[in-house]
Amino acid sequence: MAEAVKTYRQEQAEATRIRIAQAARQLFAANGYGATSIDAIAKEAGVATRTVYSAFGTKREILSLICDLWLKDAQAIERAGEVFAMTEPAARIRGAANWLTNLYSAGFDVVLIFEAATDESAETRALLRSKLAGRNQVMDAIIASLDEDLRIPVKQAQAVYRALAAPGVYQELVDESGWTPAEFEDWVAESLQRQLLA
Repeated sequence: MAEAVKTYRQEQAEATRIRIAQAARQLFAANGYGATSIDAIAKEAGVATRTVYSAFGTKREILSLICDLWLKDAQAIERAGEVFAMTEPAARIRGAANWLTNLYSAGFDVVLIFEAATDESAETRALLRSKLAGRNQVMDAIIASLDEDLRIPVKQAQAVYRALAAPGVYQELVDESGWTPAEFEDWVAESLQRQLLA
């Protein structure tokens, strides 16, 4: 019985953490990471300020959960596995473009929050670097898996993919110029095929 109560409390605590993170994500996107206070996040989430401190401690920890929820929503790990399972080089290139587009479509606001938060403390910058490292590792691994089919060295090919994946590129084409995510995906796939495959 005590175990069931504990599990229920854990579920309630996790639901509260998610609600706080969702409220913070909206405020960070609208007002900026630095300008958003813990008090404002608590008010938006409908909880006491002490609840936010108890659940997270710092804004940086909220940002970490926002990122984790974004990657979960985007099914980033599962979709990467699907890309690696593709045997044809052209299909894997197309899969790489789809993986990137899906990631941005699921939460480009989070990407922009991260960009804005890089001006914060050294601890926050370290967190952001560690989160981005995971994305970069997947991207680099996808390209490295094509080594035998590349017409340029792996390091150069990885740099090309990263350049196409730069947040400013997606922002310029989709947010500013009105491309659909599907058009962006096609452009990335065609660019990668032209630049990378023999």
